[in-house]
Order: sequence, then C-alpha cells, then structure tokens
Amino acid sequence: MASAKQKRLLLFLGLFATGLSGIVAEYCYATLSTYFVGDSVKQWAIIISLMLFSMGVGSRITKYFNGNVFKLFIITEFLLSLIVSFSAVSTYYLASFIEYIGVYIYTMAICTGILIGMELPLAMRLNDEFQSLKLNVANILEKDYYGSLVGGLFFVFIGLPYLGLTYTPFVLGFINLLVAILLLLFFKNKLKVRVQRLLSFSGMLLVLVLILGSLFSNEIILHGEQKKYKDKIIFQEQSIYQKIVVTKWNNDYWLYLNDNLQFSTFDEPMYHEVLVHPVMHLLQTPRNILILGGGDGCAARELLKYENVNNITLVDLDKKLTDLFIDNKVLADINENALTNSKVEIINQDGFKFINESETLYDLIIVDLPDPRNVELSRLYSKEFYDMCYLRLTPKGGIITQAGSPYYTPFAFKCINKTMHASNFSTLPLHNQVLSMGEWGWILGTKSNLEKDKMLKILNTFTGEDLKTKWLNNESVNLITSFGKDFYQKKIIDSVQINQISNPVLYHYYEKGNWDTY
Repeated sequence: MASAKQKRLLLFLGLFATGLSGIVAEYCYATLSTYFVGDSVKQWAIIISLMLFSMGVGSRITKYFNGNVFKLFIITEFLLSLIVSFSAVSTYYLASFIEYIGVYIYTMAICTGILIGMELPLAMRLNDEFQSLKLNVANILEKDYYGSLVGGLFFVFIGLPYLGLTYTPFVLGFINLLVAILLLLFFKNKLKVRVQRLLSFSGMLLVLVLILGSLFSNEIILHGEQKKYKDKIIFQEQSIYQKIVVTKWNNDYWLYLNDNLQFSTFDEPMYHEVLVHPVMHLLQTPRNILILGGGDGCAARELLKYENVNNITLVDLDKKLTDLFIDNKVLADINENALTNSKVEIINQDGFKFINESETLYDLIIVDLPDPRNVELSRLYSKEFYDMCYLRLTPKGGIITQAGSPYYTPFAFKCINKTMHASNFSTLPLHNQVLSMGEWGWILGTKSNLEKDKMLKILNTFTGEDLKTKWLNNESVNLITSFGKDFYQKKIIDSVQINQISNPVLYHYYEKGNWDTY
C-alpha cells in the first residue's frame, strides 16, 4: 500500500510529465502548421494563442464536474496521449485529402489545449487531501512549469533533430500514458472495481495502439503522401528543417521540399544553366565561388565545367538533403557526383549566419534558395543580407539569386531587384520558361558598376559550345534578358519597398502572387 507521500510524489511526476508533453505538443503543432500552411511567425503565434485559450476553456470545464475526479483525470490523460501521439501522422496523412489542412491542425491544437487545461485543476483537487491550499497550488504549478522547461529543451535538442516530427509525439504520448497507468495502479482505491478494470484494459489497449502506430507510421504517411503526388514516391523523409520528397515518372525525377517543387530532371538545365552560366560569362574569371543553398548539387555541377574554378563552397542548411544527393546513386548521377568533387566543400549551416561570420572573399556568390515564403527565408533576400554579400565579394565580383517568377509574383521579383540595387549592385533581371515551374526569374548583380547595356553586350557573346550546355546558347541568352514593356500593374509594382529585416515586406509580396493563373 503506497503512503500518502508516495502518492503525492507520483502525482507531481504526472504533472511534470504533463508540463513536458504539453509544451512539446504546442511546438509540434506549431511546426506542423509552419510546414503545411507557411509563415512560421504567424503560425507559431496562432497555435500557442489557441492552445493557451483552450487551456483556459479546459480549466473552466472542470468546475462543472462533481463526480470522481481521479477517474476524469485518468480519462483526460488517456485521451491526451492518444491525440498527441497521432498528431503528426494524422496530419501528414490527411494533408492529401483535406484542402485546408490548417483547420485540422488548429482543431487538434484546441482539443489538446482543452485536455491540458483540464489536468491542472483536476490535479489540484486530487492533491487537496495531501497538502494545504498554499502548498498545493505552488507545488502543482511548480512541477508543471519545470516539465515545460525540460520539454522545450527536449524538443530543440533531441526530439526534432533525432526523432523527427513523426516520432517525437509518440514519445510524448508514451510518457503521458505510462504515468497515467502508474497513477491508476497507486490510486486504485479511488475507483470502483468495475471502473478500475475498464480503465486498466483501456490503458493496455492504448499501449498497443501507440506501439502499432509508431511502428507503422512511415507506411501510413507514405500512403497519404502518395495520394498527393501524381508520380511514384521513391524517397521521403522529414528532416529537422523540411519535408523532403522525391518522385519518379518514366526516367525523370522531381524534388519537393515542403510540397513545393524545387526541380525536375525533365527540364532542370533550363533553370541551373541560367543560374550559373550568364553570370560566369559576365565575370570572366571567377575562381573562388560560394553557393548558398543548392543542396541538390546541380549548380555545382555546372560550375565544375569551368577549368578556372578552383574552389566551390556550398552552404546548405539541411545535411539530410546534401547527404541524399551524395549517397543516393540515382540522385548523385543527376549532379554528376559534383558534391564529392575535391573542389567542392559542403558546409551545413544557415546561409545568413555563414555570410555574416565569413572572412573569405569570393569572386561569385550564387544564391539558390527556396522562395521567400516566410520571415526566415525573407531575410536571405534582405538588404542586410545583400550588404554582407557585397562586402564578401572581390572588387570585380558578382552575385546571382533566384527570384521567383516575374509574372506570377511580380511584386516579389521587383522587390528583390530593388533591394539588391539598394545594396549598390548593378542589377540585371533574367527570366526563362522552365516547363515544370512556369516562367521563372533571377536577378544578376555586379559589384563593378557595369551598366545594363555593357552587361548585355558581354552576354551577347556567349555561345555555350565549349561548356556542352543542354539548353543555353547565344540565341537563348538574348531571350532571357528581354522582358518587353513593363505593362503588368506598372504603377503598383513601382511602389514596392526595399526588403529589410526590420521591415520584411518581401514575403507579403510573395503571398500576393497570382499562382492561380499558373
């Protein structure tokens, strides 16, 4: 028979586990919402606000319950374990069937918040028989908040980096469930025999469900993901930063990051050759080159066609992505094993942090990053970022960045051009019809104050014959620099602001893109 002290300590352990699970559940929902809906700042604010509000609702609900408090506490723990455990798996699966998956994530967050909110007042009522009101409230809240700290550290340093977003919720669910089962064993005198047996059976059943769910989670996710893509998925993995999916159709492959197409082998030369060769031809003799992003290795492949290139530093945040394009033979063949070339050094680090801390001067900086869909990515298209790039370039150096679509996101495209120009670069917009992606754009910048006419004159001498390009030649170079008259909403587009970290307007412009016309 457990003593009162042992029961109190076990109850505190339950509250510690609740605090741990609760805070990590919030972070999981916020991360999922960021992946599927976008705009991380907005989504984290919405999720945390919803859960805090829901916790208040849950606390209010308990005041209407006058029955067996311990029974309700155990049921709450069981439900919380089940919902939290399957939060990520169910979201990944249903994202293929539900158009507004954000609504589902918000609903799950609200349900979880209500259950978490019910736990604290119920635990206080259970602890009421062991301690005075003053000690009761202090100790219950103390253990819950301590658990929140441990939970936050667990999510950042263990959960997301090593377990991933799929398995982290299952760990939380198991913790909550095991503590609930222990409480059930030590407080069984508070329940009728029939209720005790029913809850014990439910607990064992939940253990089995969570084990099976964790074992088959990848198969469940893959089944759901496959519904989302027309082509067969040959690889999928959730890294700490993004969802990586590779599909295949006939002899071609498609790379998706967070459901957004990055390239297709069907037409990727129409993207990567424009990204690399015009700026290389314009600068004449770049030897030391920095690529920010470009984890697929295709930009590095194009650079290695130049004998005068001595060093290529490729900085990509996601090690899982660069490892994939090194270790997977099919994908390594696409970049012609560029990432294992002795001239290429791979650094897995945030591009903004790298360029801020770097003391090396480069002849060329290639920015091959995802579109500025959120505040984090937007800073890699900011004036502060381009100012740092300017400082890291040799006097005759240059830069080129992918810039989205000049027609589907004209505000964003114009903003990037205007921002680079504000950082003292002489800029030249480029565009090309990439079949799988639509009309795409790049902004080329030089540090040597070359006028547009001078840049065009140099580019017009490009042939591509010695480089064995698959698409780019003299004729196409003349086409990619020609935009015609800027008739599209000219007055509005001319009013775009410069993108700054203190005023991140770019991702708002990107959100206004006319993607429905694509």
